[in-house]
Amino acid sequence: MNLESLDGRLLFALPKKGRLHEKLDVCLVVNHPIALVFLPASDIPSFVGKGNVDLGITGHDVILEAKMEKHVTEVLRLGFGKCALQVQVPETGAIRTVDDLAGKRVVTSFEVLAGEYFEAIDTRLKLSGDQKTRIEYVGGSVEAACALGLADGIVDLVESGDTMRAAGLQAIATVLDSEAVLIKSSVPKHTDLAALIELITSRIAGVVASSKYVVCQYNIARAHLPAASVITPGRRAPTVSPLEDETWAAVSSMVEKGKIATVMDRLVAIGAEDIMIFNLDNCRV
Repeated sequence: MNLESLDGRLLFALPKKGRLHEKLDVCLVVNHPIALVFLPASDIPSFVGKGNVDLGITGHDVILEAKMEKHVTEVLRLGFGKCALQVQVPETGAIRTVDDLAGKRVVTSFEVLAGEYFEAIDTRLKLSGDQKTRIEYVGGSVEAACALGLADGIVDLVESGDTMRAAGLQAIATVLDSEAVLIKSSVPKHTDLAALIELITSRIAGVVASSKYVVCQYNIARAHLPAASVITPGRRAPTVSPLEDETWAAVSSMVEKGKIATVMDRLVAIGAEDIMIFNLDNCRV
């Protein structure tokens, strides 16, 4: 692709697996002046932070590991890719706390975050010199380090925990919780794209919100509207519409998806009828 075709376009970095190849992996959007640039997640904070790319999606942990938190702005948490960076040790070993692990060998692919975490522990325990925790970098298969005798503990990302348990490890502390985030440069180079950046951000926020909420509709006696409004307050206020029976009203409200079962139970308890739940494909909040 001729790089001149990217002139004037908003560059949006998305994560891809594998190394960054010599040939740039780019997809041009037809109905907007946007180019999707596919990069390794670990490279995205630097590209965005330096203003070479306007928007990007990466992990919160990746930003901190790259020390780019002062150079990028986390615009939106996306609600997927949730994981935890945890300290793990062998289940059958004698180490039960991070204080037990301090001063020993820790293997990780997150040298910066693990180093800062154990530096604070070493300082608290007044460990210095050769007594301090030794952080060693391994790019992959970190979970095998303890079994192979390379480490007394590891710091690694945990999603379901299946890999950790299969390796005979257990978590003893959480360094940080992470998920995918939408980021932009704190000092953008392409200020003329500010309106487009806001538009794309708003659209993504709508998709994220739609995954968290459902629409709850029901009929309720007007005498019970105050109680119903407490149960389904909506994001600003519930929508109340009249019915032919003037003593009743129809109510529509956005409700958090994870709370909908309890909300329905409470509505039934105050006399609500014809309760219906609708999924959202998209919205603006």
